Amino acid sequence: MKTLNLQNWKFSLEKRRDIFTDPWAPGFDDTTWQDVIVPHDWAVTFPFSREYSSGTGYLPGGTGWYRTRFSVAAGSFKKGEKAFVNFDGVYKNSQVWCNGYYLGKRPGGYTSFRYDISGCLHEGDDNVIAVKVSHEDFADSRWFTGSGIHRNVTVELHDAVYIKSESVRVKTVVSDSPEIIVTGEVINDASMNAEDLRFAITVEGEHGEKYVSETELPGLIPGASMPLTLISAVPNAKLWSADTPNLYRLTLELTSGETIFKSRPINVGIRSIRFDPDKGFFINGKSEKLKGVCFHHDSGCLGAAFWKNVWRRRLTKLKAAGCNAVRTSHNPHSPELYDLCDEMGFYVMDEAFDEWEGCKNKWYRGHNVYPPVHEGYYEDFPQWHERDLADMVIRDRNHPSVIMWSIGNEIDYPNDPYVHPLFSEMAGNNDANKPKQEQVYNPQKPNMERLALVAAELAAIVKKYDDTRPILTAAAFPELSSRIGFFDALDMVGYNYKEQFYEADHKRFPNLPILGSENGHHLEAWKQVRDNDYISGQFLWTGIDFLGEARGWPIRGSGAGILDLAGNEKPLFYRRKILWNDEPDLFLSACPVREGQKPGEVPPWELTGSWNYHPGDLIHVVCWTNLDTVELFLNGKSLGVKNRDSSVEYAAWIVPFERGKLEARGKDAQISCTLESNLPASRLRLTQWQPSRKDESQTGGWKLAQVEIEVLDENDRICINESPLIKITLGGGARLLGLENGDISDCMEYAAPYRRAFRGLLIAYVLVPGKTEGKSFIKADVDSFFTGAMLEL
Repeated sequence: MKTLNLQNWKFSLEKRRDIFTDPWAPGFDDTTWQDVIVPHDWAVTFPFSREYSSGTGYLPGGTGWYRTRFSVAAGSFKKGEKAFVNFDGVYKNSQVWCNGYYLGKRPGGYTSFRYDISGCLHEGDDNVIAVKVSHEDFADSRWFTGSGIHRNVTVELHDAVYIKSESVRVKTVVSDSPEIIVTGEVINDASMNAEDLRFAITVEGEHGEKYVSETELPGLIPGASMPLTLISAVPNAKLWSADTPNLYRLTLELTSGETIFKSRPINVGIRSIRFDPDKGFFINGKSEKLKGVCFHHDSGCLGAAFWKNVWRRRLTKLKAAGCNAVRTSHNPHSPELYDLCDEMGFYVMDEAFDEWEGCKNKWYRGHNVYPPVHEGYYEDFPQWHERDLADMVIRDRNHPSVIMWSIGNEIDYPNDPYVHPLFSEMAGNNDANKPKQEQVYNPQKPNMERLALVAAELAAIVKKYDDTRPILTAAAFPELSSRIGFFDALDMVGYNYKEQFYEADHKRFPNLPILGSENGHHLEAWKQVRDNDYISGQFLWTGIDFLGEARGWPIRGSGAGILDLAGNEKPLFYRRKILWNDEPDLFLSACPVREGQKPGEVPPWELTGSWNYHPGDLIHVVCWTNLDTVELFLNGKSLGVKNRDSSVEYAAWIVPFERGKLEARGKDAQISCTLESNLPASRLRLTQWQPSRKDESQTGGWKLAQVEIEVLDENDRICINESPLIKITLGGGARLLGLENGDISDCMEYAAPYRRAFRGLLIAYVLVPGKTEGKSFIKADVDSFFTGAMLEL
């Protein structure tokens, strides 16, 4: 099988209904269209504007067209052979043509899909794929969606006798004699019989192990298919878990005298999972708590466009915080994310939907500012839910990282739109300032009992394609939904911000495992998990800040993460790192004291890593730690020893500010943490973040460079309070994809080649051509007394 990556495209936004005449036609003149690299999101190339929806980040939708030309080499594709075009994700309402032939449409924006283009492809360099993307209802979501072909596109070429990719199913057996069981379906789309067929699987380990199993197949007449099954023993198998993500490479091969089909390698992790209603989650027979985070799919200035190593950098940092699980809120993510989770060791809650038949409120003028807009996926759910859900399960079921299927997020959110006469009044976890009349029972709204029927249908669809993982929903109002049959079809249940019901509902449903599917950052939520065996884990809202779900202009995103939009650590990151890891650790943070506050009486999100205030100001100093005692020093003078308060997991002081060095020293371990005052910022430093697997940063001739920009003083300390405007210039054919500083209130347009630093930091995403005559470089400058910096890429 040969795979072509379609990365270079022409793009144009349709501004009037009649702007183009037959842009799907092979001979259409697209020379004036913009050159873009896919994955691509056109939304972030436009200015932020209050005329758009706060829910989707104050960015536009629209209708866009994409066209790409690609070559099929002579001899690589013959008449009668098979070709497919694969789209990992297009938001949304995509329509696709190949060489002028219409292939179909897909309303959903997150599901991967493919089309058979065998009958319209030909040899030569003039094959054309055209895609129309319609996203006119830009207030169709509660978070930023993006617009365009935001994930990879590939073309597969192979023989007319082949193994259907959707049919391949990999199961593993953990025992004294570990096994990998492979099933699938071989199809003969040729015009003649397929004879002398042999089916083989090859399993290769990371340390040179290799196991081959094969079998003879009976002849196959044209148009026929047959099931395949092979088992490979894997002696002394190294098991997969989040702590030890051992992987094997599986390859499927068909031969008929010579190789006629060979699959792409499939990463296989040999592991067993179990959720016990009393003891929680078990991996390979060992109990483990899920220390998870939720995140949406955007990457700040890159929008919805998925670049694998951007997410590798983000996941690397989450791993350092002790995170071992992620929830794909609230839709299937890019296939490459699951590859990363397999490789890096993350358990995945794979989530399908945020709404079913009933439309949720979409806030477009600020959160809970009425009236809402009622647009979104609910319009397509009745016709497309079965296909979208089945495609997600089929695509992701071979990933060892995926340990559960979520069929919906907060579908039972009160009055949004479902109601029930059992409750005359209901309020959800996110209903601050919601009008009273919107919280009372209204018999004209849909009855929540309907959800039990839909949940049963969705659960049956999942089980049809995978019966090895539990099915759950992330429940928003279990005090009602648990009483009307909503849980009946589920294997386990997730609670969103409902820790107060864990104990009682564990007794009510003794056979139903429970976990926190969405939790706040407060310590009590974690203690419920830590101190109760029957709670399998928690998923923080969120791991990473995201675009959309904005409170109101100029805030254009959510700051709920422990990483910001630029992938930089926030103080809450270090707090979580201390809670989720056993190694001795401490972290200092500070902020001004408000009138009447006592030591430590400060919301954790107000704390920073800065020691730059006015002389004599009273400052909260908080040291998060898992040590018993901590001593604090200011410019070498002890300010006293304090015991960690186990109710909040920190020690706290109020300190009159004095410039210099603040240091916390652990009394039980030889570790310390410091905050130091800055001198005036004087220069920039550029550093390219390097992925652990450099070959993965090269795709289709382009390499993505992530350049971290720091604002420094003359002592090389990061100036956390400085926000200079940094201008970027590039050379050697490099292209600027975007600049991100992590400030969700900065409404400077992302397309600009300049941006202010935030907390002394900025990251530049740069595309570097694989082959250039000269060296590619990035240069950063500031219009002041700064010293700029340049870096070869």
